[in-house]
Amino acid sequence: MYAIAIVRYRRPLDEVIAHQDPHRAYLRELKARGTLLAAGPQDPRYGGIFLLRIPDEHPQAALDAIRDGDPFYQQGVAQYELLPWKPVIGVDDLDRL
Repeated sequence: MYAIAIVRYRRPLDEVIAHQDPHRAYLRELKARGTLLAAGPQDPRYGGIFLLRIPDEHPQAALDAIRDGDPFYQQGVAQYELLPWKPVIGVDDLDRL
């Protein structure tokens, strides 16, 4: 199963940037584990979007754990919208990532 995480900043950008290095280190860990497929800021920079691979079993618990581990969330500078997703077109391409 896949998911989209929409991250919206709750604080001014300079406060968000103060936590950017730990946030990006966390994303690199998710990428190394195969959970994160792609991530980046929105343009204009009001937040970010992640494409995630999550287990079919208990997807919401997996998404909650991803959110809870993010330094942006832990420091209160961002909120998450977590959207479990079952693509039907292009899923073979995603599975190869």
